[in-house]
Amino acid sequence: MAKKIELMDGNQAAAYISYAFTEVAGIFPITPSSPMAEHVDEWAANGKLNLFGQPVQVVEMQSEGGASGTVHGALQSGALTTTYTASQGLLLMIPNMYKIAGEMLPGVFHVSARTLSAHALSIFGDHSDVMAVRNTGFAMLASSSPQQVMDLGAVAHLAAIHCRMPVLHFFDGFRTSHEIQKIDALDYEDLRPLVDYDAIRAFRKNALNPEHPATRGTTVNPDIFFQCREACNQRVAAIPDAVEHYMQEINKLTGRSYHLFNYYGAADADRIIIMMGSGAETAKETVDYLVAKGEKVGLINVHLYRPFSADYFLKAVPATVKKIAVLDRTKEPGAMGEPLYQDVCSIYKNKGIPMEIVGGRYGLSSKDTTPGQILAVYDNLKQDKPKNDFTIGIVDDVTFTSLPVTQEIETSPAGQTSAELWGMGSDGTVGANKNSIKIIGHTTDLYCQAYFVYDSKKSGGLTQSHLRFGKEPIRSPYLVTQADFVACHTPSYVHKYDMVANLKEGGTFLLNCGWSDAELETHLPATMKRALAAKKAKFYTIDATSIAREIGLGNRTNTILQAAFFKLLNVIPIDQAVTAMKDAIYKTYYKKKGQAVVDKNNASIEYGIEKLHQVTIPEAWLTAEDAPVENKNPEFIQEVVEVMNRQQGDSLPISTITKYGLEDGTWPAGTTKYEKRGAAVDVPEWQLDKCIQCNLCSLVCPHAAIRPVLLDAAEKAAAPAGFATKKALGAGLGQYEFRMQVSPYDCTGCGSCANVCPAKEKALVMKPLESQLGEAPNWDYAVETVTVKKDAVSDKNVKSSQFAKPYFEFSGACAGCGETPYIKLVTQLFGDRMYITNASGCSSAYGGSTPSSPYCTDKKGFGPAWAMSLFEDNAEYAYGYLLGQDAVKRELKASVTALKAKGVAVEACQAYLDKADVTAESRKVSDDLLAALENNASEEAEFIRHNKEYLAKKSVWAFGGDGWAYDIGYGGLDHVLASGRDINVLVLDTEVYSNTGGQASKSTEAGAIAKFAAGGKETKKKDLGLMAMSYGYVYVAQVAMGADPAQTLKAIREAEAYPGPSLVICYCPCIEHGMKCGMGLSQNEEKKAVEAGYWHLYRFDPDKKKAGENPFTLDSKKPTGDFRAFLLGQNRYASLKLSFPDKAEELYNKCARDAEERYNTYAALAGK
Repeated sequence: MAKKIELMDGNQAAAYISYAFTEVAGIFPITPSSPMAEHVDEWAANGKLNLFGQPVQVVEMQSEGGASGTVHGALQSGALTTTYTASQGLLLMIPNMYKIAGEMLPGVFHVSARTLSAHALSIFGDHSDVMAVRNTGFAMLASSSPQQVMDLGAVAHLAAIHCRMPVLHFFDGFRTSHEIQKIDALDYEDLRPLVDYDAIRAFRKNALNPEHPATRGTTVNPDIFFQCREACNQRVAAIPDAVEHYMQEINKLTGRSYHLFNYYGAADADRIIIMMGSGAETAKETVDYLVAKGEKVGLINVHLYRPFSADYFLKAVPATVKKIAVLDRTKEPGAMGEPLYQDVCSIYKNKGIPMEIVGGRYGLSSKDTTPGQILAVYDNLKQDKPKNDFTIGIVDDVTFTSLPVTQEIETSPAGQTSAELWGMGSDGTVGANKNSIKIIGHTTDLYCQAYFVYDSKKSGGLTQSHLRFGKEPIRSPYLVTQADFVACHTPSYVHKYDMVANLKEGGTFLLNCGWSDAELETHLPATMKRALAAKKAKFYTIDATSIAREIGLGNRTNTILQAAFFKLLNVIPIDQAVTAMKDAIYKTYYKKKGQAVVDKNNASIEYGIEKLHQVTIPEAWLTAEDAPVENKNPEFIQEVVEVMNRQQGDSLPISTITKYGLEDGTWPAGTTKYEKRGAAVDVPEWQLDKCIQCNLCSLVCPHAAIRPVLLDAAEKAAAPAGFATKKALGAGLGQYEFRMQVSPYDCTGCGSCANVCPAKEKALVMKPLESQLGEAPNWDYAVETVTVKKDAVSDKNVKSSQFAKPYFEFSGACAGCGETPYIKLVTQLFGDRMYITNASGCSSAYGGSTPSSPYCTDKKGFGPAWAMSLFEDNAEYAYGYLLGQDAVKRELKASVTALKAKGVAVEACQAYLDKADVTAESRKVSDDLLAALENNASEEAEFIRHNKEYLAKKSVWAFGGDGWAYDIGYGGLDHVLASGRDINVLVLDTEVYSNTGGQASKSTEAGAIAKFAAGGKETKKKDLGLMAMSYGYVYVAQVAMGADPAQTLKAIREAEAYPGPSLVICYCPCIEHGMKCGMGLSQNEEKKAVEAGYWHLYRFDPDKKKAGENPFTLDSKKPTGDFRAFLLGQNRYASLKLSFPDKAEELYNKCARDAEERYNTYAALAGK
């Protein structure tokens, strides 16, 4: 076969190969599998043909359960059907998986194996999800690399068709799914002869059809159920031979060697490891290292895990083997061992073959697995009594399961070049590095590998790019630890991370900063100076930020730094790199943004090469020392949070986890205030004389990094130097001084505050971060010492609401986020008595990703109790909170009633019984009751004291995005709203699945391009509010803060006060919208949406019916804005015209008609 070399990650490889054999794909997005379905959808939208001469029919369902049901139905009707999923999504498919396997249907599930949520959610990879479905009856085929995903993905489909049995093809989430490699892409035409068309014809003849009807899915009694289950044995037993056959066919095509169990190592090995997935590639490197030293070791890489064929397995194991270590990438608490270990033990037990077998666990949640860790496993096998039930990659100093790593070994082939680049989410670093990999891969014969590490924050989070290039194939599925080149694209990182640790001696270090050589002496920490000097590094700087601004690229430094990368790394001739970069720039920008943008980016390449500055490292750096700094942070912050924030969390021992009670998923509140990321380029400077004290800037700040402060005379007198204030304006504020305080280290620099400032001359001006660092002590004084003035706080107007403490601060949300201002406001109003349940998604990613906990407490220790269960069950989870606290409160009221009957504290008891559920009085009567019972020793009083936290009225909220509320969680949401109970729901409507990458939801408007709507969504947006209003007893509001802050405040206040279910739907601009104005103007975008009639503001209050009033109020005016201009201001709409011009006009018009129809419906409800 002619080789077709492509650069692909594992997800794209799975999508590419599955497309050939797929007629229908039923899907639902979930990280990290979503890109597979996205590729398939995009190819189908552009007319790519499968082996049957048709584009794949892709349908996005409302949940994974719905997707698997669709897959099941399509298979039963005779279509070859595929899905793509992971983790909890796979588990939601289990009921249908049993049916699909039991009914012997040839579906294929491609799974980027991911950690299951247990004590916490993790989006990263291990085998816990696929192990949870190993008894469904699916064949299970494992791949270890992107190339194997391509090759064995074909085997999965071919075997499924031939055997008429379903196959689950899995590979490691992120480590394989997102690792870019240079691979051979199989040609569809080479695969065509391998397809068993007779089996397809038989499958179709057996499919349900009115022209040859049958009955399936019957209810069976005990008389024959058992026999029917056993009758599948022959079909299952035939699978291993079929899979091996198709492996041999792929081997003939490719020259590679696949078997059900691949052996690698010494022919006379006495010690072997058995494992599957990407870790096997690491183990191969360790085997090579040990065999070269004369050791007799080997590896069995398991490909076909189910059915597990004893005969094929034993055939692969050398006869000389005496000891086996089985490595599982999952944990089954309470079991005698993990699944693969138990299978291997069973084989030797059943065959009566003596063998010493031990098992261990590795790599949970993508924990990096290195050659040194595998070496520890082989060393363990050397022992007279090897340790069983061990772990590698962690330090278990509690139950002592971990094997010590005695040394890390260098296994990279000679001539391989490695690079590690540190960037910030959305700064373009990852995109530039993906482009660099493509340039090197396409213009040279070098092998390439790229893997990207992200923290849990959104666009402002840390990114690490790990790149390898070489003349030999690259296996190494672990992070770069010996880098020839390290780059830091964000200067604030020099104080946060040890970026020189992985630099080779004599390697090159590039720092993007605006510091002169003299200023480097001041800004670089001593640890970095010593490391650079000790490693004899070649040290370069470049001020890419200033260059980008000078040539009109704003803060987009990625192309400048990419050019510097090619110049310094010298992997390919710089002229060749420049030509390739300019070609990529033209293809990316010319059609979308024009020649001027192309010219600016081309200029940035030249600057990136010319403006590099080499720094001569002084000898004095070898002994550099920093002045000692006292760390006053709490012990937990120092021992856990700061370690994790330095990217050193891998080193935390289990004893530290148990010391702080983290083992059940509990995390202390309010840890974000200790991060002080300093992520902004520019931050706002308050102009005292221009400020009109409206507090709008505080309202819209996505990160609570700017706050109005009121000082009494004593606080003013004690304020630090430079803490300028002015007389507070407003009724009842005459005794206070006013200041608007910014936290420079917590600000993300979006500019939302400055952009909404209504002062004639802006009272906030964006200034370079370094010029504002002196405000940090002022911030500390303002929030830690100055008290919140309760008499100034009110929920009746925006200004007064902002004097309240925000119980949500400094989250990892994107700069300019459209969601977080709503969350912050809700916590300001009710935060000291809130339960919050959060659907997984963006709002959970920035709301509760360790070590960042943005929900905080006040000085009494009160604050929101926040938790996330899953994606689909958030409303039900919140309902459980409501029922649980109500149950305890009923018991409390019974105790109070009993005390009152006994004549104990009668007045306090009666007041509590009367007003416990009255929001404004509940806290006072609760405190008064406790005071009255302080010295009472009765059983009832003891019960009340032990459960005092349940006395006061609580506010229960469910937060989530449109993917949850409109789609996967809608059934539960509807049920909870229909309950009539006092529960509140906040829907953060971005009109896409934001967290998983911008897939379409039922909230997506017609005409918008989104993933799974690559040709523009053709159907109308679901009207969630109108559906909820149909009950007649649900409070419903639709808001847009940037359009009408007062209406937003009023709606949230009314929703919480309503003694029944409430639903508040918030319009939230998102980075996925591709707003041409930028996220700093997200509030203005909300205003435009309402003015254009794209979004409407209303409140539906059922209580008004009791007063004989119309419950529906249309708060937005008749649209006067330019609807089309609004649409084209966002790339999700504008790109439709570029990609599908023939459809664009029709869909734009449909979107406008839908919006007009919605307005007319609301106007009619309002009686207008």
